[in-house]
Amino acid sequence: MSVSKTLTNLIMIFNLVMESYRLMVAENNQNKIPNPNQNHLLAALQESVFRKLEPHLELVPMLLGDVLCDSGEKLNYGYFPTSSIISLHYLLENGGSSEFAGVGNEGVFGVSLLMGGNTTPSRAIVQTGGFGYRIRTSVLMAEFQLGGQFQQLLLRYIQALITQMSQTAVCNRHHSVEQQLCRWLLLTLDRLPTNEFTMTQELIASMLGVRREGVTEAAGKLQAAGYISYRRGHITVLDRLGLEKQSCECYAVVKKEFIRLLSDVRQR
Repeated sequence: MSVSKTLTNLIMIFNLVMESYRLMVAENNQNKIPNPNQNHLLAALQESVFRKLEPHLELVPMLLGDVLCDSGEKLNYGYFPTSSIISLHYLLENGGSSEFAGVGNEGVFGVSLLMGGNTTPSRAIVQTGGFGYRIRTSVLMAEFQLGGQFQQLLLRYIQALITQMSQTAVCNRHHSVEQQLCRWLLLTLDRLPTNEFTMTQELIASMLGVRREGVTEAAGKLQAAGYISYRRGHITVLDRLGLEKQSCECYAVVKKEFIRLLSDVRQR
């Protein structure tokens, strides 16, 4: 790769990080100051359980591209996103990668700990910048092992997460890039307080495990149909219903399972 092309890519990444930071600042200026209740799992905890965990919750900014945990690394923290989104994906020996799940304000990153493993073969990277709360894994595990409401809530979430992983595998194998992109955009939109976010076509291609040209073509069709606006890594969803009609059934399956498992959980 030439020096000029490398410099161009670095400038593009820098601009995306700054745009992500700008959106974070704008969110705060709109009186959307981060608080734990913006994460659905934390908001669903019983008052007594939440009060025990609250002193251990640390608010952290999560910028686009931050690596929270790499393949094989020991997890030191669990993360409860509020306005950020974490992408979980596998890296192949040839350098390729593909996302198998995402975690936003509906969940928590670190469930491998709860399943008995101290490490994970996947990488966790911030897909959309924002904020979240992190907690020491020792505190998370201690509360989980007590059983009760906290354990039951997280087990329900894990089942919903497994559904998301399974449906992603099916979608990536059987559906078109355009349908996959619609599913991915809708899931991203569900986790954000706004209809706009920052993401390059290269990063989307990496998430979906497809070629960049395929994403360019699919995004062009969605933009021509008036469903989205895309410019220099900045995506705005203009017609959500249009995206839902264009998407395959995978988005609806994942959403219905999350609703089935977690909709009856009362928020504090």
